[in-house]
Amino acid sequence: MSDLRLMIQSTPNPNALKFVVNTPVKIDGNITYKSAGECTYNPLAKAIFDLSPNIREVYFFDNYITVTQNGEADWDDLESKIQAVIKEKIDTHDPHFQVEIPKADQAPSGPRSKEMDQIDAILDQTVRPALQMDGGDIKLINYANDTLQVFYQGACGSCPSSSMGTMKAIENILRDQFNPNIVVELAEA
Repeated sequence: MSDLRLMIQSTPNPNALKFVVNTPVKIDGNITYKSAGECTYNPLAKAIFDLSPNIREVYFFDNYITVTQNGEADWDDLESKIQAVIKEKIDTHDPHFQVEIPKADQAPSGPRSKEMDQIDAILDQTVRPALQMDGGDIKLINYANDTLQVFYQGACGSCPSSSMGTMKAIENILRDQFNPNIVVELAEA
């Protein structure tokens, strides 16, 4: 893509950077990879993991890729390598790639409840846009007995503010707009 424009944005997570391009990287949905072995259908994601053993997650959504490292890599060095890989591989990247969902991301089998759909709609209007702007997202895993289990994606997955502040904010929004007794907790990965 000769007219590729690539912009790098910081995120609230000091260990994550958001690489924004002027072309789609994922047409439908999003995906978080936690290892190169999960990238069977996404050579671009695998190439990013192959850059450093310090890379913990690669997240694809819309027109950006969020890369999270373990805090031990030098961002200046890693950032230029990631840019080079994106520029090299973007022409052959298929934004319609298939997704093998890692177990940590899978929702329980069976139809989704109306409650989960209601919660998703509330989060779509309130929290999700801000999380996506920061290079991440939240996925609902289960809702039972007034307890909502969630899984953070992208930059949100290892961000200090997601585990406490954001989760408390989500809980407060849902208590106000959905169920005054709801408890939000992080699903086991």
